[in-house]
Amino acid sequence: MLAITVNGDLKRIPSTLSLADFLSDLGLDPKKVAVERNLEIVPKSTYAMVEIGEGDTLEIVHFIGGG
Repeated sequence: MLAITVNGDLKRIPSTLSLADFLSDLGLDPKKVAVERNLEIVPKSTYAMVEIGEGDTLEIVHFIGGG
């Protein structure tokens, strides 16, 4: 099990996952979120290549439409 922090909350994941797989596991659409990993914005085009590892800190922001 790996320990990571997501939006300030400690989470445990079974093993190293790609960011795309992690977002999918959370039920999030990668097109509708922005992700910061260890204080760096992750480009959407790299979500499938970025692996989440032990101790990573993620901030996930959802885009909400409205007016």
